[in-house]
Amino acid sequence: MEAPPYSAAAVDVVRFPDGRSEQDHVAVEEPLEIRIGGRPVAVTMRTPGHDEELALGFCISEGLRPAGARLPDDLAANTVEVDAPGFDPERLQRSFYTTSSCGVCGKGALEAVAVDAPRVDSSLRVPLAVVSSLPGRLRDAQAAFAATGGLHATGLFTADGELLCVREDVGRHNAMDKVIGWAFLADRLPLGESVLCVSGRLSFELVQKAAVAGCPLVVAVGAPSSLAVSLGQDRGITLCGFVRGSTANVYTEAWRIEH
Repeated sequence: MEAPPYSAAAVDVVRFPDGRSEQDHVAVEEPLEIRIGGRPVAVTMRTPGHDEELALGFCISEGLRPAGARLPDDLAANTVEVDAPGFDPERLQRSFYTTSSCGVCGKGALEAVAVDAPRVDSSLRVPLAVVSSLPGRLRDAQAAFAATGGLHATGLFTADGELLCVREDVGRHNAMDKVIGWAFLADRLPLGESVLCVSGRLSFELVQKAAVAGCPLVVAVGAPSSLAVSLGQDRGITLCGFVRGSTANVYTEAWRIEH
């Protein structure tokens, strides 16, 4: 399993304590401009690859109802044009700006974070054995992380643990957006019978994106934040944190976990 060449860059490194000079590989981070109707609406720092999925997932998460994505007419580098027929530029009180560390950064007000997402209506139930296996299955599919040690990942799984899609990125929210964009193109939204697994912690924004995508169960290696738990309770999403080995902490909607 090799990392895609666009995801890792070779750099020189001096390793201490012995002072050896070697070549190492680090995750690639570059800006991506998302346009609608030729107008820039967002810039995100991301790992190149699956840029159309990223742009679509971002727009879906922001409630913009995209129809497709493509290269811009001017073929500008690091730019994606999104087709969103119902987009009203006047509704934007600011240009979106996201970073690789936190997609909420740059929001003008807390209200700008809120996106309409109905309470998830799904009767999905998943055995604990399947839930506890997902982080390992996700890790095994993280080729770029294996090469660089510097990328987050999101995986989309079936209820019996089959991996449908995995995406890696320097931004945890970008990895999630890429998976949601993939699901949109594959006509799998809403994700009422699927499970999302993330390689780190569960932030508010990741749970928000899962809610917009209609996913009832989100699994994480790390912990959720307080706001993530509140949102999971409000939207009826099962949040599983510290999923390691055969154990898991279930913070919301524990009835979905069979044990």
